[in-house]
Amino acid sequence: MSKGTILITGASSGLGEEMSRQFAELGYDLALCARRTDRLDALKAEIAAAHPDRRVELKALDVNDDDAVFRVFKEFAAEFGSIDRVIINAGLGKGAPLGTGRYDANRQTAMTNFVAALAQTEAAMEIFRAQKSGHLVMISSISALRGMRKTITTYAATKAGVAALAEGLLNENVKKKGIDVSIIYPGYIRSEMNEKVAQKAKFMVDTKTGVKSMVAAIEKRKEKAYVPAWPWVPIGFVLKNAPMSVVRRTF
Repeated sequence: MSKGTILITGASSGLGEEMSRQFAELGYDLALCARRTDRLDALKAEIAAAHPDRRVELKALDVNDDDAVFRVFKEFAAEFGSIDRVIINAGLGKGAPLGTGRYDANRQTAMTNFVAALAQTEAAMEIFRAQKSGHLVMISSISALRGMRKTITTYAATKAGVAALAEGLLNENVKKKGIDVSIIYPGYIRSEMNEKVAQKAKFMVDTKTGVKSMVAAIEKRKEKAYVPAWPWVPIGFVLKNAPMSVVRRTF
């Protein structure tokens, strides 16, 4: 018997792909969407082989297509009857220092990570408000806790924006309407997005380990979670409270 249905965006690779595996193992049915449907097909086959009793439905989705976001979310809700949890995970890691001629890369990251996340949040919350139940999960980043430099300035800003959207819903107290909201702040977890810098970053953990800590926090429906807890809870405190001169030397 299914524990419920989880919709995951950006499920064809990285954190989304591994979350799909781990939630299937926990007993959830899955509504998975991404641009690369060949990768989704392979993931579905893998999950079906390991967990034949799990239902997995797939849809192609470019989260930058607003109309498609609303259509796909509604289609999934209709097909499953309800959606219990939406994980807004799709993202982009492009970026360059501001003023260095790469506005195109920074704009693309801003549109995908924030504007598209806004569309996904709107679509998810429409479903949850109609159901009077649901769990919205926003994947932010530890980098969202403070302004970051050089190539990740825009990325960090978008992830701060994502967290602020979710915090606004917490402030609205949508829990009274049956809707839980979680903001997940992953630390350095190896994925396709960061494979070029994976060998340089301190405290990097492998995808499976990092996602396991994310899934645990999501299952507990924590409002905010720095994951993995060690070392990111103490590092997060430093990031939020230390003078910028300290942050500059450390990150």
